Order: sequence, then structure tokens, then C-alpha cells
Amino acid sequence: MIILTTLNARHSHASLGLRYLMANLGELEAHASLREFTINDNLGWVAEQLIALSPRIIGFGVYIWNLRETTKVVAIIRRVAPGVRIVVGGPEVSHEHEHEPLVAMSDVLIVGEADLAFPPVCAALLEGRAVPKVVRAPKPAPASISFPYARYTDDDLRHRIIYVEASRGCPFTCEFCLSSIENGVRSFPLEGFLAELDGMIRRGCRVFKFVDRTFNLGITSSSAILAFFLERWPRDPAGTLIGPDPQARVADGLPANGSFFLHFEMVPDRLPDALKDLLARFPRGSLQLEVGIQSFTPRVGELISRRMDRAKTEDNLRWLRDAGIHVHADLIIGLPGETVDSFADSFDALWRLGPGEIQVGILKLLKGTPLARHREPFAMAFNPEPPYDILKNRDLDFPTMQRLKRFARYFELYANSGRFARGVGLLMSGGASPFRAFLEFSDRLWSTTHQEHAISQTRQYELIGEHLRTVGQLSAQTVIAALAQDFLDHGQRKHLPEFLRPTVESGRRDGRARSIDEVSAAR
Repeated sequence: MIILTTLNARHSHASLGLRYLMANLGELEAHASLREFTINDNLGWVAEQLIALSPRIIGFGVYIWNLRETTKVVAIIRRVAPGVRIVVGGPEVSHEHEHEPLVAMSDVLIVGEADLAFPPVCAALLEGRAVPKVVRAPKPAPASISFPYARYTDDDLRHRIIYVEASRGCPFTCEFCLSSIENGVRSFPLEGFLAELDGMIRRGCRVFKFVDRTFNLGITSSSAILAFFLERWPRDPAGTLIGPDPQARVADGLPANGSFFLHFEMVPDRLPDALKDLLARFPRGSLQLEVGIQSFTPRVGELISRRMDRAKTEDNLRWLRDAGIHVHADLIIGLPGETVDSFADSFDALWRLGPGEIQVGILKLLKGTPLARHREPFAMAFNPEPPYDILKNRDLDFPTMQRLKRFARYFELYANSGRFARGVGLLMSGGASPFRAFLEFSDRLWSTTHQEHAISQTRQYELIGEHLRTVGQLSAQTVIAALAQDFLDHGQRKHLPEFLRPTVESGRRDGRARSIDEVSAAR
């Protein structure tokens, strides 16, 4: 028995990599089983579940989010079932693995894309033949790889985030990214790929997350994929495309009310008219585009080898905003040469362009990336344990970096959660710099609570309300009206703070008085 396994960050995430390995096992697939767990599971129980299947080989997919947990599971298996052969692979062990304890405990490490390298390793282990400790897998031609999508179960397709890819690789050289060491882009045969998508749609899949690093790089391919979905999009009796239910939690992989929800990563300065024409045809709320800005500071872009036409990027972001397409834009704290002031400029410029979310990420030194060349010139220090986040650099000392990390956490909690749209709107419109306004709020949150997590929703409303009334110098009536509407849109009765209760319980929504019970019943 061969077991393919990994520990996902959440149950809603379904491993694409394991399904590729399963689909390419050939005759060995009949003797293989796929088991997924999460990093929050009891690790002794995970080991117990795997050993109970009486495996001869266990293959682990290893990523930055599960290295620690996978190491502990393998350590248990090594002690209670030493005869089981352990094969590991994945981005977290494909670089700088010489002193990695997990690799030392394993029988075989497959470096690189293991789609076609894994089967012969398994065959050799099962037959008792010698296998090198480290197997370096050459990059396979996409046409030689069997598609994995039939290995998603019907339950996966209906209730989990389904990852798909039309291509692998990236043409850009951003030094913080593992894709920067790729050599170009390799595309899967488009006709076969679309046939696979069609099969999943027929089986009930409605949420597709494309993992291509540059979905809109090849306009012919991306246009064909968008046209494919438009042809299959559900329509009402009048022939109008049906948009997703706004209450559907598509971010968690749940069905979008019979409609589709599509996620793509895109190059921000490449959006020709032909692609705009297709994007404009989709219902509002049905598309999410992830756009890597990282920094608008020219010198920082030069240092990390990131090329971007800012004027085109800004024009495209405005167009996407006006077209009602949700944009998830990324900025990174801690890049070489970035100061607090220059990051503030990038944040403020991006905020005013109106993306749906600004993901404020923390720079990480991923194994194998060229970013390491900046460590000495910019006095960069990184956490030695996953996720290898930056601790300080020449321009941002440790206390400042901690302050900015709290900013990122609180921005996720208040702005990106979507629960405080009006409250955050008031907060960010109160001064010349939206970044400075939220940083001040972030500092107040920390000094008041000394918590980054486990702040109750009731307390969240109270904290932003207090801040807006005192620091923002807004009237209590203005603050309560905004936060009451936020609560009517997204709150739950059990989390209703007392200062909002009178307004919420007799409040108005869309010109109609609605009690909190009516709002709850409508959900």
C-alpha cells in the first residue's frame, strides 16, 4: 500500500500536488490511497490513521506551513513503524535541505516536480531495489503529465477550494519568490485542460482557483479560458448571467449559489482590450483577480528585479474597480530599500485605487530564492523557523518591524474581513494618509488590548467605535450610524455591543426599518 498524504492549512484546501502524484502512478494507483489532514489535527492521531492502513510507503507533501507538523508525524512513524518507507517532496524540502531533520529521517527526498519521478521511486522501494537518498526530478513537459482532476471527489468539488493550473512557471525574476528560479512558462495542452474543467463542472464544481503565476501572460489562452466559462455560465430565464450569492462564503470554498466563482493571479500592467471585453461580461462578484504590486517604490523594484509599468498598472486597477471585479492586491513589508515612509506612499497610492482587498504581507526568505543576496548589504535578519519572516533590516529596526506586523494583522481583521466597511471608510478618510490613519488605530489596538488574535467581535466594534469618536473626532451619531449598518450587514446577534443596540434594533436598511431578528431571519 502506498499512501499519499499532506497536512493542509485548512480542511477547505484540497491538495493539487497529491492528486497529480496519484494520477501519474500508472499501475501502482490501484495500490495507492490519498489521505489529507490539517495542521490543526492531533499529530499522534494523524500518525495512527496512517499506520492503520498498513502502508509500505508514505509520501508526504511538504510546504512552509506544514514542515514542523510533518516532521513530528514522521518522527512518530519512525519510532512505531520503522519498516515503513518515507518519501518526502515539495517546495519546502527542495532547497537547502542538507541539514533538514525531516529529510534526515526520510528514506527518499524527491527534489522538484515529482509527477513523473515518484512512480519509479515507489516501484524500486516496493521491489527492494536501492534508491538514492536524493532524487532530482527534471521538469516534465506538461503534455507528458496526466491530469489530476478526476481525483477530486464529488464532495471535494462541492465543498472545498479546487485548485487548477493551465500553466507552470513564471517569466519574471522577483527575488523573494520561488518562481523566480523557474525557466520560463510551460502550458498544458489547452483542449485537454478545458475538457477536464468541463468534467468537473458537470460533476458540480463551481469554485475554481487558478494557481498560474501569470494567468494573463498568454492572452490567447486566458481569453479561451474566460470564454469557456462564459459559455457554461448559468443564466436566468431572460438569458442574463447569474451572479454569485453575496452571502456565499466563496473564499472558504463553498458553492456560490449555482453560479461560478473564479480566482486568477494576473500581471497588473497587462490588460489588453480583448481581455477587458471578456472580463466585463462576468457578473459582479464572480471574479477575483490577485495582483502582486509588492511596492510602488522604483528603487525597491530594481533591487528585487521586479518590472512593472506603474501608469498601466494604475489604469488597469481603476478599470477593474469600475467594472466591479474584486481585486486582491499584495504589498510586502520589509523589502530591501523600503522605509516606513516609502511603504506608506505605496499603501496610500494603492488604497486610493480602490482594490477590494490589500493583502499586507511580511517578507519571507524562502529557501532557494535570490533574495538572500541582500542579507548583508541591507542588514536583513530573518526568523530561522517557518515562515522565515523578516525580523529587522537596515531601514526598519525590530520594534518598527513588530509594529508593522501588527498593522498587517489588524488590517486583515478590520479591513479585509469586510465586516467594517463603513467604519474603516471613516477611519481612512480622516487624514492625508490612509496608512498613517490605520497605523494610529493599530497602535491604539495594541496598547489597549496587547492582543493580535482572539479579540471578540463585540470588542472589535467597541474598539473601533472608541477610536473614531476620540482620535477621529467624529460625532457619536456618525460613528454609531456607520457601525450599526456594518453590523446589520455582517453582525450576529450574540455579538451585538450595547452602544449599537438601540440603533441596530430600530435601524434602517435600504430605507426600511429592520430589527436584528429580521436581519438574522433573512440570512
